[in-house]
Amino acid sequence: MTNQVYVITGGSGGMGKATAELVGKKGTVLLADVSEERLIQTKEELATIGITDVYYQTVDITSKENVTALAKKAAELGALKGLVHTAGLSPTMADSKRITEVNLVGTGIVLEAFLPLATAGTAVVCVSSMSAYMAPRQGPYIEVLKQPLAENVVDAMEQFAQGNSGAAYSLSKLGVQLIVEDQAWVWGERGARITSLSPGTINTPMGRQEAAKQKEMKTMLDITPLRREGESSEIATALEFLLSDAASYITGIDLLVDGGTVANLAKVKSAQNK
Repeated sequence: MTNQVYVITGGSGGMGKATAELVGKKGTVLLADVSEERLIQTKEELATIGITDVYYQTVDITSKENVTALAKKAAELGALKGLVHTAGLSPTMADSKRITEVNLVGTGIVLEAFLPLATAGTAVVCVSSMSAYMAPRQGPYIEVLKQPLAENVVDAMEQFAQGNSGAAYSLSKLGVQLIVEDQAWVWGERGARITSLSPGTINTPMGRQEAAKQKEMKTMLDITPLRREGESSEIATALEFLLSDAASYITGIDLLVDGGTVANLAKVKSAQNK
């Protein structure tokens, strides 16, 4: 049998590592991230729990050259079974243009590079965010978001974000969902599936950084029906399901894993307006 390969961008992050712990029991794991030091640490931590068929590569997902090299490495290791694209920037990590470049353009670059590797049974999951549900699904930016590799897309989106990193984040993560919907057909022609997953408030280093710097994060947590943060493991199990053959007829959709925050948000807003 051909070796099955799982590629995880943002592989040294909380969700990336938790996912590697699960899929590493099924095949080869190829971790990608910007920091070699963190990748080495993650590989060592995985080894302590028996996940040893692990490779890593330093990658800037906004570099077509870097991502092409990552896809080449994946192809050398075996057949692409799963691609989990978690790499991204949150609002406090960069300015609005860089957030758009990483979250939106980076997603386009990754999907373009890995599409030729897709075969029957391949599954892709791109991590979006519940913040995507805060951005209206109508407006002149919708068609721009669907074309992440178009010329001057960062400048085009900056007209809507206007220097606001929070707005750029929500729009870029909406873009991830729209790209997945738009590309379901082309991946389906290869017998492959593509979905997105939108985490809510999650207990990860990135999540804690946002919570410390944005009071809105506490507000979101306060209206979450489950009254707690989610854990990386809870995102990983959902990702594992979407990658698995148990989800063989699921494609072109977003799975919201947020403890009910978005579902309750409309109700809270309605009550406030009365």
